[in-house]
Amino acid sequence: MNRRRTPRSASAEDLLSTLQHLTARARQEVELHQARVDLAQALQRNMLPATLPAFPGLRTAARYAPARDGLDIGGDWYDGFLLPDGSLGLSIGDVQGHDVEAAAFMGQIRIAMRAIASSASDPAEVMGRTNDLIISMNSTLFATCSFLRLDPSSRELRSARAGHVASVWATSDGRSGITADAGGLPLGIEPHERYPVATRDLNVAGAFVLLTDGVIEGPSLAIDDGLDRIRRLVSAHALADAEELADEVLRAAVLTGHEDDAAVLVLRHDAQAGPG
Repeated sequence: MNRRRTPRSASAEDLLSTLQHLTARARQEVELHQARVDLAQALQRNMLPATLPAFPGLRTAARYAPARDGLDIGGDWYDGFLLPDGSLGLSIGDVQGHDVEAAAFMGQIRIAMRAIASSASDPAEVMGRTNDLIISMNSTLFATCSFLRLDPSSRELRSARAGHVASVWATSDGRSGITADAGGLPLGIEPHERYPVATRDLNVAGAFVLLTDGVIEGPSLAIDDGLDRIRRLVSAHALADAEELADEVLRAAVLTGHEDDAAVLVLRHDAQAGPG
């Protein structure tokens, strides 16, 4: 009578060999992922501006922080640059995704917006042309963004928003608020999208703060609550130095336990001098 042979139990050597193989493969995957994180961090550092422009009575400052675990990096950006007519261009945005591709896409948007803003004075046109350019690239990514143009002589600030979170402002006379300006769809979603323009005057001393959602959203903090929290903070530091205010806002994001990367762009303005 034939008897079935009992399968041989795996030896300790077999188990050890399998474990070593799995460990080596896991280490390779971790090292590959870390290499991608390191590359994204390098791209992020080199694509953000090292300095920001300033005018008499107008100062800018910015901060960036990766996500709490250090892995979600590459999507957020800020920028500040002088335009041919002497105006100041400011932008802040957030690319969908957090990896090398998002970091590279962020750089493309930032450069494209700078180039378009140098020949287009209307923020709506800047945003619309940037959107159409991104769509022509056939990328699967999209981005939210705010673009602002400030005339340092008249103190007129004109802005357009593409699906991005609202900004926060406060002035030395005790007023503060969250911008409720209308906006269009994020960049890269729909061709020929139109972007409304909002206008405000910065004649009273204070601060105007642009954010990404990593600053105002946390595990137990909704965006609206986070915006109001930052509004109160900015109101309490409306006359602080721009660098100090940027530090305070970013510190608030860290204390919230932000899970996303975070960017802050501060425009600190003194009272406009009267005709003299």
